[in-house]
Parts: sequence; structure tokens; C-alpha cells
Amino acid sequence: MTSQDLAVPVFPDRVRLPLRFDMAAMAVDALALDPQDWIPHFNTAYYEGDWSGAALRAVGGRSDTIYPDPASVEPWADTPLLAKCPAIAAALARIECDKTSVRLLRLGPGARVKEHRDHALGYEDGECRLHLPVVSGPEAEFVLAGVPIDMADGDCWYVNVNNRHFVTNTGLTARIHLVVDVFVNDWLTTALQNGIVRAEAQF
Repeated sequence: MTSQDLAVPVFPDRVRLPLRFDMAAMAVDALALDPQDWIPHFNTAYYEGDWSGAALRAVGGRSDTIYPDPASVEPWADTPLLAKCPAIAAALARIECDKTSVRLLRLGPGARVKEHRDHALGYEDGECRLHLPVVSGPEAEFVLAGVPIDMADGDCWYVNVNNRHFVTNTGLTARIHLVVDVFVNDWLTTALQNGIVRAEAQF
């Protein structure tokens, strides 16, 4: 085996996976959560307006925090909120990777997440982030490395959030995404490769 055989594949900073999800059913789950299930995001300097989350999988299975405490020795586990979200649970089961943090992230009307980077969440890090729109519209925009990503209904996107990104919602209703952090495996690598092939075939 050569060093080239051991090289990590290089993917674009955004790839739409070849999967389709029932966004309407997931929206029913998300909108049925109680107001107290939504926790304000911990990075208060990063946003203006309402940016909050509902933890579906967290350290210790706790639904009262959306922050993955790096000092904790407790294992990742589903929270009680996931049991209230059957359509979202079914969507997660189709993502055949081990998962760490799973959250619904809500950006309220007129809110924005300021430009920032996340840490060690690209494919090459062995753990990466997937975004699934749950409640959205044309007024919500996710901009990665200066270029917007058109996340359509039912999509699932790999987004390399090691790169600078920001999110705005100029609409009148909240924008909600299912944000899933996963460990890289063969299934994900194949899904990314197939996603690139599909995108190239459209041109």
C-alpha cells in the first residue's frame, strides 16, 4: 500500500447528497415541540435575534443543552425530544453514520448568524456536519465562503463549516434546519462521491 492509497479524499466545501427527505413531515415534528424545548444558542456574540436549538442527540442524552461539552466523559445518546419526532427519527436512520450532536436549529424572523468558522468539522477531520432543511423559504440564506448554498426542500447537504459562513433570515417565519454531526465512514464517502457525480451530470 502506498501513501497515495492512504490519502484522504478531497471534496468540495459543499455537496448535496443523493438523498431525499420528507421535509413536510419533519416540519410537523419540529413545529409541535414545546417553547421550552428550544434553548438559546450559547454563542451569544455570534448572532442577533432568535437563534435557538432543540437537542435530539446530546452528551448524556440531555435535552436541556445544545452545547457538546468537550470535558464530559458521558456518551452521546438520543434525548427524550427525539421520541417526540418520529419523522425526524426516520430521516436520521437513513444516514448510515455514527452520530454525535443532532439538533434542530431555529433562526427566527429577522435574525442573523454572524460570519464565523466552526472547528474540525470537515470531511478531512473525520467528523463533519450535514444540514437538512426542515422549515425554510427563499428569505433564508446560508452563505459559505462567500457563496450562497441553495438548500431546497428535502435536501441533505454536507457543508464544510471549517470555512467562514453566515446565515440570515429576512422572512416573517422561522427557518429551522436539522443539523447532524457524523463520523466519516465508507457510506458517507460513497454518498459524497455519488452526490458529486449527480451534480456534474446536471450540466
